[in-house]
Amino acid sequence: LILRGFFAHRFGQDRASLFHASLTFEQLYGDIDGDSASSTELYALLSSLAEVPISQRIAVTGSVDQLGNVQPIGGASSKIEGFFDVCQARGLTGDQGVMIPRTNVPTVILRHDVADAIREGRFHIWAVDRIEEGIEILTGVPAGDTRDADGRFPEGTVFRMVEDRLAAFQVQLAQGPPTQ
Repeated sequence: LILRGFFAHRFGQDRASLFHASLTFEQLYGDIDGDSASSTELYALLSSLAEVPISQRIAVTGSVDQLGNVQPIGGASSKIEGFFDVCQARGLTGDQGVMIPRTNVPTVILRHDVADAIREGRFHIWAVDRIEEGIEILTGVPAGDTRDADGRFPEGTVFRMVEDRLAAFQVQLAQGPPTQ
């Protein structure tokens, strides 16, 4: 429902959206708990609708609210170190890293090898407050978070591509099923 709320708030201001998507990530409520994948779910939907690929060199964690605010999660240090270990085993390339909620930054304490790799630019941490920041990091395409005088997102932005795709879905639905 959080993702549905985000889409309604961001893309359903002028017309009702008939778009419905459902993603499920099983949750494990223990040492590392909560809805840490909800921002990732939203990035995946935005990427798919905009038909803009997400960089696979960046791991993502963070909860999201209906307005696109990225919220803190548990176990940030462990998640960063875990992805670092995977990258190191496969070979650090200098462009890998983890995107986390900015509110988690003060609580992150990393092993020396991870901290050294970050300091040396062989591994990165991106801290974000909003979905717009995250989608830009993941795709390299501007989010387009501000509408123009006509109420549209700027051309060439992720949000404009999503908005155009949702409008195309509505047109297709209005035309009805193809006749044989």
